[in-house]
Amino acid sequence: MEDLKEEHQSQSHAEDDENEIVTENTAFVHGEPLQDTVGPPKVDSEMEILHEKVKKQIIKEGHGQKPSKYSTCFLHYRAWAESTNHKFDDTWHEQQPLELVLGKEKKEMTGLAVGVSSMKSGECALLHVGWELGYGKEGSFSFPNVPPMADILYEVELIGFDETKEGKARGDMTVEERIGAADRRKMDGNSLFKEDKLEEAMQQYEMAIAYMGDDFMFQLFGKYRDMALAVKNPCHLNMAACLIRLKRYEEAIGHCSIVLSEDENNVKAMFRRGKARAELGQTDAAREDFQKARKYAPEDKAIARELRMLAEHDKAIYQRQKEIYKGIFGPRPEPKPKRSGWLIRLWEWLLSLFYFIFRRERVKAD
Repeated sequence: MEDLKEEHQSQSHAEDDENEIVTENTAFVHGEPLQDTVGPPKVDSEMEILHEKVKKQIIKEGHGQKPSKYSTCFLHYRAWAESTNHKFDDTWHEQQPLELVLGKEKKEMTGLAVGVSSMKSGECALLHVGWELGYGKEGSFSFPNVPPMADILYEVELIGFDETKEGKARGDMTVEERIGAADRRKMDGNSLFKEDKLEEAMQQYEMAIAYMGDDFMFQLFGKYRDMALAVKNPCHLNMAACLIRLKRYEEAIGHCSIVLSEDENNVKAMFRRGKARAELGQTDAAREDFQKARKYAPEDKAIARELRMLAEHDKAIYQRQKEIYKGIFGPRPEPKPKRSGWLIRLWEWLLSLFYFIFRRERVKAD
């Protein structure tokens, strides 16, 4: 197993564990929206008119270029009927990003596509879409359930996009094409990681993972499955490395757990999950991860160092608690001798005197 010493060097480079193969049960993505409320987020930014029926307010700025027609876009969104604030769709909740080919979207996604075409990778925005470019006059009475003539609010995050002239979706690609596209994304992410562009690197890793979704993995066997897993595994581990540096520990734990759910002996996943748990104060769980990692990599200095730090942390907490309890209750007071009153002393003297007289008279009688 490869040494974990890079963890001591602030993870200065992304990992590329080609020899470790794991799977996942669900597609996991890091992108949580800036606001997770019951209704649409409150946005104060300027309203941009994209179309007569589509307006946009930026929540978070993106970077790079905007997608062109036939680009394959990967995005997360939440959707509400504007008049009632009824939420009818949420890809974050499903943990599955939407794949949208601009110019080939479903009719009800027309307004969403107009908004997405104006966004940059990493951008988050609130879209106001008129019913004419949404679910229309009739609405939808199946899934999703959308009222008739409902204007729509979309909270959208554009994870990234692929420029493909023919507008080829993942489902239309061959196995080799999908694995190749994912691997290119992974390599792009590694390059961005080395430049310390963590957010942009994570977007590349997310898109790579999106190519390797459950619907795809369930169809693979033998060498093709191994090839796909060899791309996915480093992406999850590198995502965890980025998230730890960004102090997003819960999400890092999620990526490591995906790896460990299929490869319970993956040392790097155990080590990184342990680090994230330690940062959250979950010291018992962190120690369990580190101890298990040490079982498979007993000579690794990074693991030994983390266990030593946990032991020192526990000792310091014990000493602080000891001082706190001492300050609250104080030392146990020494018992003080009881002082007898003068009446008690007088009574004791009289008893002694009566006893002496009694003994003397008894002797005389004898």
